[in-house]
Amino acid sequence: MHNHLIKIAEDFGSPVYVYDAETIINQYNRLTNAFSKLKHLKLNYAVKALSNISILKLFNCLGSGLDTVSIQEVQLGLKAGFKPEDIIYTPNGVSLKEIEIAAKLGVQINIDNLSILEQFGTKHPKTPVCIRINPHVMAGGNTNISVGHIDSKFGISIHQIPLLLRIVENTKMNINGIHMHTGSDILDIDVFLYASEILFETAKNFKNLEFIDFGSGFKVPYKTGDIETNIEELGIKLGKRFNEFSKEYGKDLTLTFEPGKFLVSEAGVFLAKVNVVKQTTSTVFAQIDSGFNHLIRPMLYGSQHQIINISNPNGRERFYSVVGYICETDTFANNRRINEINEGDILCFKNAGAYCYSMASNYNSRYRPAEVLLHKGESHLIRKRETFDDILNNQIEIEI
Repeated sequence: MHNHLIKIAEDFGSPVYVYDAETIINQYNRLTNAFSKLKHLKLNYAVKALSNISILKLFNCLGSGLDTVSIQEVQLGLKAGFKPEDIIYTPNGVSLKEIEIAAKLGVQINIDNLSILEQFGTKHPKTPVCIRINPHVMAGGNTNISVGHIDSKFGISIHQIPLLLRIVENTKMNINGIHMHTGSDILDIDVFLYASEILFETAKNFKNLEFIDFGSGFKVPYKTGDIETNIEELGIKLGKRFNEFSKEYGKDLTLTFEPGKFLVSEAGVFLAKVNVVKQTTSTVFAQIDSGFNHLIRPMLYGSQHQIINISNPNGRERFYSVVGYICETDTFANNRRINEINEGDILCFKNAGAYCYSMASNYNSRYRPAEVLLHKGESHLIRKRETFDDILNNQIEIEI
């Protein structure tokens, strides 16, 4: 595989993102199989994780739906061939106008604040709406991505249910789904099940539900020894409880998830070339032809991506700090053991499928990289590397 990746870097240039379709398909099937005891399961891929239209088309072929957070993601999904009814739109802090545009396109609306709920319900009482609940159960340990806390901007607080019910009663709006927001990095299945019970209890207040959406946030391993969400255990426990609740509710409900990271993180790698090996008084820096303009997660979240020197995979390990070419601190790894690095070597960053390209920018007026999809043994360019014309695009020169 290393030789194959080196060839991709040679053929398409570096830096470059590479995604393996087979890994995505396997993860999708793994999640589907874990919940095979359910009558109705719907997986909505979270577009924000990786929004390339070719990736969306792959999910469409798998029978997936889409979880979108902006009107632009809705439009991308429709362009990729998804039917409007297979797209759920779950924005945060957007205007009523944007929600109305999405509703007009025919997608499932998911509302997460009482003000918009009342406004939308008053104007469009017949349009089916899902409600996003914050059960205030913390899913993960990383404070940067834990969003289930009491003061989170996401979801309607579980403590506001009485007011929510009054709005629904007054507007006579159509609530067809209920959604749980807990955040990322779910590890403790029992904590997730506890949050699910809160959701089931809330669901009893609504008589015409079609689905219950448990969000996602499944943890994937980012480094050796990392623990991950036990999907199979979750499938057995939550699947059994969901079937029980459907019987209590008196209707065959659909269990919905919206995985992003779980489906694409491990499918992606990021390849970058070493420009310079620079020794200071205390550190050996490997400086690559990239920076946080291409991969910001280590700087933004403190996340750790495993880095492999695929040009010298059997070389003796030495300690390196891997840094970028941005004129600002952009450290990918501090004193990391990596097989000996020489200038011109290709470094491979693992787990680069989710929240990597989608968070890239043109900082320092650098070009965003190319994207390549490995599908059925072939390497397909699915996004061209930007050029200088792309940097100037939309800029307007005026006479000074």
